[in-house]
Amino acid sequence: MRLTTIIIAVFAVLAAAPAAAHHTVHADDFDLEAVIDIALGGGVSDAAHLEAHVNGDTGINNVDLDHDGPLPAGAEGADVVTAVETIEHLENPRALVRQLVRLAKPGGWILLTTPNQRSVLSLVTLLLKGQFSAFQDTDYPAHITALLESDLRRIGSELGLTDAAIKYTGWGRLPLTS
Repeated sequence: MRLTTIIIAVFAVLAAAPAAAHHTVHADDFDLEAVIDIALGGGVSDAAHLEAHVNGDTGINNVDLDHDGPLPAGAEGADVVTAVETIEHLENPRALVRQLVRLAKPGGWILLTTPNQRSVLSLVTLLLKGQFSAFQDTDYPAHITALLESDLRRIGSELGLTDAAIKYTGWGRLPLTS
């Protein structure tokens, strides 16, 4: 058992008809013609390893998410939108997921990751220090919003996302890749 893990949440953006319940998500499910990677993650580079065509010319070079406004328009319609190790850095995780939904095309996918607060290490740290392992005083102000699997599922449900697949993995690689 790994002591430190991350939570991976994959949601389907509702298309014309609801997706089948309890769908198992695999890399082959993604049509990787258009991938948008938000903030800190390596999602685009990992998509390249899946032989996706990576086009860095989106018209967005840097986006400051430390504000309450939406992401710039013009990048909508992505097959996959990733936010790897990003959501925990923001005050309002729902606002981020709303923007991810806006950027994804109907029938597209949203993939996000965040530190797992229910890992053995995090739970022991919570018991001993009163703080989750990735959200200790030494991690502040970088990590400000701790999320549990139930929070991610609730946010997805509130925003009409379907086909939620929540996975746990160790550090070091994006899920769904070999």
